Amino acid sequence: MTEPIRVVVVDDHPVFREGFAALLGSIPDVEVLATASSGEEAVAAVEAHRPAVVVMDVQMPGMDGVEATRRIIGAHPETGVVVLTMSEEDATLLDAVRAGARGYLLKGAEPDEIVRAITTVAAGGVVFGAVLATRVVEFMARPRAADTEPFPELSAREREVLDLVAGGLTNGQIAARLYLSPKTVRNHVHAVLGKLQAADRTEAVIRARDAGLGR
Repeated sequence: MTEPIRVVVVDDHPVFREGFAALLGSIPDVEVLATASSGEEAVAAVEAHRPAVVVMDVQMPGMDGVEATRRIIGAHPETGVVVLTMSEEDATLLDAVRAGARGYLLKGAEPDEIVRAITTVAAGGVVFGAVLATRVVEFMARPRAADTEPFPELSAREREVLDLVAGGLTNGQIAARLYLSPKTVRNHVHAVLGKLQAADRTEAVIRARDAGLGR
């Protein structure tokens, strides 16, 4: 008999998280080692259990799934991450790929498709939904315009938030515009200030506007 695929499930919605974990646990070839409700818990769970695959949500309070993926892959490159999310945004998809995710599926995917993705990633493969795969291929085929974008140290989402900050929007307005929680926006703003080594929001706005953002 082959060893079951060891999995950690990460999602901040308890009903979905526990229901999905129960579904995976009912599959003979999959063993759910733990569940986590945040990026911080995901990093700790991987450290404790060393799964083959992490099924990761993206939009969570505190540390989001992209940053959690980056930290997990940095510490445990042998672990495969399959992102399972509601977000179809190009920025989220590309940030997840850059962070090291080897799978990206939408929550509307059929259970069989998700299980196949877990199996493929556990074997070292890469899986994206059909529409999402097309976007990744198109992005990889584009000229490296990103190298000329301002603040390359920022993720696409962080640059988007900085652009709106520079445009004069409050955190609450940005949250409504991007369909994020105010806490998530605050976390992004804090990350931007840290990466830019800006003393405060005003300094970040000045630098962003000098670089052409916020117009």
